[in-house]
Amino acid sequence: MYLSPRKKLFVDTAAEMFGEGATLTKAMTKEAAAKAGVPFPGWFRKAYSIGYNAYKLPSEGGSTPVTPTLNTEMSEVNSVVNLVATNMAKENLVPSLFEGFVAWGNFSTIEKVVKSGLFYPIFVTGLSGNGKTLMIEQVHAKLHKELIRVNITIETDEDDLLGGFRLVNGETKFVPGPVIEAMERGCTLLLDECDLGSNKLLALQPVLEGGGVYLKKVNKWVKPKDGFNVMATANTKGKGSEDGRFIGTNILNEAFLERFAITIEQPYATPAIEKKIVLGSMTKYKKIDEEFADNLISWADVIRKTFYDGGVDEVISTRRLDHIVKAFAIFGDKMKSIELCVSRFDEDTKASFLDLYTKVDAGILETDASTAEEEESAF
Repeated sequence: MYLSPRKKLFVDTAAEMFGEGATLTKAMTKEAAAKAGVPFPGWFRKAYSIGYNAYKLPSEGGSTPVTPTLNTEMSEVNSVVNLVATNMAKENLVPSLFEGFVAWGNFSTIEKVVKSGLFYPIFVTGLSGNGKTLMIEQVHAKLHKELIRVNITIETDEDDLLGGFRLVNGETKFVPGPVIEAMERGCTLLLDECDLGSNKLLALQPVLEGGGVYLKKVNKWVKPKDGFNVMATANTKGKGSEDGRFIGTNILNEAFLERFAITIEQPYATPAIEKKIVLGSMTKYKKIDEEFADNLISWADVIRKTFYDGGVDEVISTRRLDHIVKAFAIFGDKMKSIELCVSRFDEDTKASFLDLYTKVDAGILETDASTAEEEESAF
């Protein structure tokens, strides 16, 4: 096929950028046209298309046209999928055991679902920092079951989840996304912070039905292996956050939410359970102080009750107690550790939280003062 000087300039420029005979996406085509200083080449996309959003450069500077047949096109698509889909085959995706983890609450419920091997989507909701994600990960760690965690944002779309065309070793290949990877491995897909997503999550509708999904970009049907399941975590129930505590959370489509078989409401742990968690953290950080653990639990419990009664706008999460314990292991100063870890709150809230702790732990100020004097005398 004869190419005019302008068309040949585009082909030569694209070949320099991406390699002779490379497969381009629309974005790559636009980039090459800009560099060559020519208009967007609609002719190239029409004459050299080999699939959805895939256009193969002619060889030898544009003298040889590409005329793909259905067989060659599908052969290339399948080889691409097979090439990249096995990219993680050698990786072990079983979560690591978390030192000091305490199984409580809904742990056994989720464990039973995973053990069953059935496809049974679960939606886990609860306030921030109460162990939703960690609980799911540790169930899988205990059962040696692979888990792929995907953190959802407002920008997450079908391309991020199901896959899209990427530049691989100088060639444009279709790279399956984490959803397809989980389906083909027969493992659990965890949609973390699911309520931060948009209506683009509706691309997962067929996946949440358990039957499979059609990849229209490469004309391929993917069926999940046995053991595949979907779990989601969120701070809300997919209805948004009216109090403004969870900025960015969205109202999720009702049809999307309806495809989750059960919803688990995760509260904060009881004081008795939370003490075990805090002591586990202290053991992990090699700084055990049981009295301090008791005081932290009492302090957090009072704050949470006040929060539920509408008396304060902030709450001390289990995660923040872990932060305090770790700070204590570093600095050896209880009040300093607490102050550093509550400084994220506004000044009034911070002051009230610190004041409350001095009432819970009546001897804290004298203890820290004497500790400071001992450290100064050591110098």
